[in-house]
Amino acid sequence: MYETILYPTDGSEHAATVLDHAIDVARTRNATLHVLSVVDDRAFLVLDDDRVEQVRSDLRETAREATDAAATRAADHDVETVTAIDTGNPAERIVDYADAVDADLIVMGTSGDEYERNVVGSVSQRVVREASVPVTTVGPDV
Repeated sequence: MYETILYPTDGSEHAATVLDHAIDVARTRNATLHVLSVVDDRAFLVLDDDRVEQVRSDLRETAREATDAAATRAADHDVETVTAIDTGNPAERIVDYADAVDADLIVMGTSGDEYERNVVGSVSQRVVREASVPVTTVGPDV
């Protein structure tokens, strides 16, 4: 049933807990785990033009570290992984990526930072509403 599972990560402490669930499902189903990190380009709106490239580069490096760490952890459990980094609105990019790789399931956390929840809106809520596949959400207290 699940051959391709998408695990979006922001590299947070809570994301590591969610990864345990994604690995468990992928291992049980012998599925490929796609690890995606999206650099939120909305953060660039408040920056001076001369700082944008440096911040973008720093955020991409953080995203690379998060995806590499998740892939290493999954490999330790004999789960095949594919990593990807994208830039844009996280909810939109997650849904688009899931469609592009024909994901059967998205496993993601429900907690983002306070700015995200209060100003931008919950990424996980938008993904649940817009995804064409099931979405398993994992709360911060799991």
